[in-house]
Amino acid sequence: MSAPDRSAVLARLKAEPGLSGLRRSLDFYYGDAGREASMDAFYGRFVRPGDLVFDVGSHVGDHIACFRRLGARVVALEPQPACMRVLEALYGDEEDVTLVHAACGAEPGTLEMHINSDNPTVSTASPHFIAAATGADGWDGQRWDGRIEVPSTTMDLLIERYGAPAFAKIDVEGFEDQVLAGLSRPLPVLSFEFTTIERDLAARCLHRGTELGFDGFTLSLGDERQFLVPDWVSADELGERLRALPHEANSGDVYCRRG
Repeated sequence: MSAPDRSAVLARLKAEPGLSGLRRSLDFYYGDAGREASMDAFYGRFVRPGDLVFDVGSHVGDHIACFRRLGARVVALEPQPACMRVLEALYGDEEDVTLVHAACGAEPGTLEMHINSDNPTVSTASPHFIAAATGADGWDGQRWDGRIEVPSTTMDLLIERYGAPAFAKIDVEGFEDQVLAGLSRPLPVLSFEFTTIERDLAARCLHRGTELGFDGFTLSLGDERQFLVPDWVSADELGERLRALPHEANSGDVYCRRG
C-alpha cells in the first residue's frame, strides 16, 4: 500500500466510532518518518529481505510496516477484534503478510482477554498483570472493563504451519512467559516485552530463554531504538540490570540471541 493510500485508510479508521480507543495509537505509530527510519535501522540488524518474522501482539501494526519495509514476510498475531479491524484494513491485501486473529500462549485452545477499552494497548490475557498494575505509580486510571474469549495458538504450532522465523517480536502485556512456554526451540533472535511492575515475570522469561538455548541477552527501554546494554550479556547479568532499573523506566524489550 502506498503512503497516500495508507494515509487515506488511516483517516477512515480514525473516524470509525468503534475504533475510538485506538486513535491515539494510530496517531503515534504512523506518520512519523523519523521514528520509522529509526525502527528500520534498529530491526535491520536482525531482519533481512526474504526473512520470515513473527509479530506476536501486533496491536495496530507499526512493526508489520517496519518488517515489510525491510523486505520480510510477516506472520502477525492479534487477538483484539478492534485491532484486527485495523490490521485487515492496512495489511489484509498484502501477499507477504499473514494475519492471525488469535492470542499466543502455552497451549492451543481459548483464552480470556481482559480488554481496556480506553487504552487497548494494555489489554491482556494475564490477571497477574492487572493485579500488578493496580495501584502502581504511573498506572493510575487504567480500567480493564471488558472480557472476551479468543482463540489461542502456540509458537510451536505457528512454526509448524509457517516455518521458523528469523526474528520474533513478543509484546503481550504480561503474558510473555506463557508465549515462551509454548516454544520448544531457540530462534536466531527474539524479543519480549518487560515491565517494571512485573520484574519476576521478566526473570522467568530469561530463565526460559536459557532453557531454550539462548546465550546472549540485551535490552532497550520504552520506544527507544537503542540498546541500554551495548554488549550481549548472560541471562544472570541482564537479570541484575533489570532488577536495578528504576520503577519510572516502566517498560522495554529484552532481546535474546543464540550463538
